[in-house]
Amino acid sequence: MGKPEFSRRKVLLGGAAIGFAATTPAKASPTKVRQPDILLETPQGILRVTAMNDRAFRVFLAPLSSGLDTGAHTFESQILLPRMPVVNVHLTRRGTSVRLEIAHAVCDVDTQNGQVRIFDKKGNLLLSETVGGRTIESVELSDGSAFAVSQSFDSGGDERIFGTGCFQDGALNIRRLPRRLTQVNTQISLPFVISNKGYGLLWNNPGMSEFNMPTRKLVLEKVNTQTKSESVDVTTTAGNARITRMGAAFEGKFTTEKDGDFAFLMDIGRKMASRHYVEIDGVPCVDFNSQWLPPTTSFLKHLLAGEHSVSVFANDKDAPVLYWDAAQDRTKWRSPVAMALDYVVIAGPEADQIMAGYRQLCGETPMFPIWAYGYIHCRERFSSQAEILDTAREFRRRNLPMDVMVQDWQYWGKYGWNAMRFDEDQYPDPAGMVKDLHALNARLMVSVWAKLPNSTQLGKEAAEKGYIIPGTEWVDFFNPNASAFYTVNQNKRLATLGIDAWWQDATEPENDDLEGRMTAAGAGERVRNVYPLQITQAVYDSQRQFSPDRRVMILTRSAAIGQQRYAAATWSGDIGNDWETLKRQIPAGLNMAAAGYPYWTVDGGGFFRPGEGQYTDLAYHERFLRWFQYCTFLPLQRVHGYQTKTEFWRYGGTVESVSRKYLELRYRLLPYIYSAAGETWRTGVPIMRPLVFDFRHDARALEESHAYMFGRALHVAPVLAEGVTSWPVYLPENPGGWYDFWTGEHREGGKTHDVPAPVDRIPVHVKAGTILPMGAVIQSTAEVTDKEIDLHVFSGQDGHFTLYEDAGLDYGYEKGRYSLIEMTWENYGKGLRIGTRMGRYDGMSASRRFNFTITTPGKASLWHQHQRSIDYLGRSKSLLLT
Repeated sequence: MGKPEFSRRKVLLGGAAIGFAATTPAKASPTKVRQPDILLETPQGILRVTAMNDRAFRVFLAPLSSGLDTGAHTFESQILLPRMPVVNVHLTRRGTSVRLEIAHAVCDVDTQNGQVRIFDKKGNLLLSETVGGRTIESVELSDGSAFAVSQSFDSGGDERIFGTGCFQDGALNIRRLPRRLTQVNTQISLPFVISNKGYGLLWNNPGMSEFNMPTRKLVLEKVNTQTKSESVDVTTTAGNARITRMGAAFEGKFTTEKDGDFAFLMDIGRKMASRHYVEIDGVPCVDFNSQWLPPTTSFLKHLLAGEHSVSVFANDKDAPVLYWDAAQDRTKWRSPVAMALDYVVIAGPEADQIMAGYRQLCGETPMFPIWAYGYIHCRERFSSQAEILDTAREFRRRNLPMDVMVQDWQYWGKYGWNAMRFDEDQYPDPAGMVKDLHALNARLMVSVWAKLPNSTQLGKEAAEKGYIIPGTEWVDFFNPNASAFYTVNQNKRLATLGIDAWWQDATEPENDDLEGRMTAAGAGERVRNVYPLQITQAVYDSQRQFSPDRRVMILTRSAAIGQQRYAAATWSGDIGNDWETLKRQIPAGLNMAAAGYPYWTVDGGGFFRPGEGQYTDLAYHERFLRWFQYCTFLPLQRVHGYQTKTEFWRYGGTVESVSRKYLELRYRLLPYIYSAAGETWRTGVPIMRPLVFDFRHDARALEESHAYMFGRALHVAPVLAEGVTSWPVYLPENPGGWYDFWTGEHREGGKTHDVPAPVDRIPVHVKAGTILPMGAVIQSTAEVTDKEIDLHVFSGQDGHFTLYEDAGLDYGYEKGRYSLIEMTWENYGKGLRIGTRMGRYDGMSASRRFNFTITTPGKASLWHQHQRSIDYLGRSKSLLLT
């Protein structure tokens, strides 16, 4: 092994004062970054370690044959921002190791074996590479050479790992669990994780990656096919379709050498699945059905030594393979196609600190327009201009709050798929329709696809110019000219109508369609997972130029690391409606947040619904209400449904009444939700997040896969079973305990409680010490005013809250035009202090009224008349609440 070569960059041997560059821009194309701080020659190539900010290191190893093997070479990233802060480092040599110190972390590189370890500043080990756990092998692609790379990290039994995006396997803690990170309908792959041990890890590769992939392979044999077929209605890239499926059984055997826990990944052998069912020794391990499912699913199971039989029930055209191995006390990342081994470690130890480091590396999440935080009404689909307007008017007539109406696909009618044009036979005046919606204080979101078929005028033109990925109908967004062609037409044909938001659908692209294709960036395998990033960047940048003073809002079905900087929310795709599907969405969404993606939601009520019977099916009504209660406590509140008129009133009085309760609650919570969104923009902390963010030292809380925090104050535990009137809720350890949001009953932290949960109530608890702002019941965010806010104080411990406000629709906040009001609660003296307002924005009121209530054990006041009011003129005020 060679000795480490220090870079030419100046090394500071003293303190670690950090100087920051200007605010990072939204756009970040592949750009060279600074020179590495440590260079070490290894048999596999040159290992480089670079301090990226005051708590992050990038580890990069390029094989000698890659052409990236010289110390002077700088390396590119499609994910990381180009502009990094100035970082002061302290570099020392201790025996056989080199230590690189920054403000909040230390990287130790062993010069004998190349092992990298990361410590916090107190010397606590955060992450350690497994000695000998690094592999690099050459592979050949259609456009040249690449490498298959892998890196293993040690993982103790008390570690819990979260992230990698939205998966349908039902797991929240993914330590030892295998996952294949592909982009498909209902699955969003983001190669970033956080650990309760106090670090985050970004596996920096734009291609497909694998997490803890087992090494043994069992090909299952078909043993019989069912005689009865099933016909189902599904969505496809060409529209609605009825397809026929025939079931089949597949079997195989494998032998384990010893007792223990084993990890399994089943690959169905096709682009998409509809059934995940695996038995081992006659015991079901996975049993999950839907019209569309990802091609892989994973699970862990304890087995005794000996031979085991496997049965898989799937479709007769499937070709299932089961990958398996003993579950290891390590975490292994692998990319079958990469230019180099490349990862970034961010030191916390708290999740908030990890997300701050992530934000600095990958970009901030912009504020959405304020109406995006209200109710978004979707269905598949509105068929005419009259239908959209009549439905919006009915919302207003019934006093059901609503902010956004959504036009799903096929409005293009006779002009062909995604022609970016409304068929005038059904939409005679699209611009007039938008104006009419705006007059109703509503907005319009329109579905636009990433494909341009040759059957349309646009598709023919794009194909002639070479803007389509060969063999597909997908626009090659890796080609800047193709991106410009797409967005110019989107603006000319649609944005000029006044459309407010963009539903960029099927951006994976659907069915993982880059594999085996050739793009402007090279072989599709090289960039297999970042197609959605290219689309959203193109649309976002174009919209910023087209309407500079209007905030962009994009809803898209897939995502990549860094995509959050382009105002792109995402959702879990075309999911079912059953209880199991609802249950699985909770960890799916929480692992999106843990992977650094704050804006995620679901098709409330399920996309694939029970058909015409849903309107009178009482069992579905109960299930729908539990879905909608959950949706109320997501970053975006929306419903959707395949071949469904999803309006609440179509399901009868009970559904409409309970749904109204949650619509009104969503709007009352807007001051709280919008402030949480402001915190996401300023710090990177997601609105919805797993309990590791707030309670990483509570081992019991880390096992909770179906409860979460919504902002810093609200603990949410959705009901996930039929016919129950109470629900078990574990409340994390908290000195002052918790309060039932609905009744004010005080409950102790660190315990599981049987919480009343009638059909109109989702268990929500407020953390003691909370100052919870709430507004009035309104019909849309156009009625939001800063004149009066209720502040509900929950005693039991000290607390604070920062009220964030801005103009709501423009980008003035990027230029500092927003306000912050710090509020603090001192529990012992029962004193509440409203701090001096910092900052201002256009349209801000000079004065406002705050109304106060206080909830204490045995005294519930949230739903009662406020106890006291003050007029606030922007200067600090203090008062006693008893």
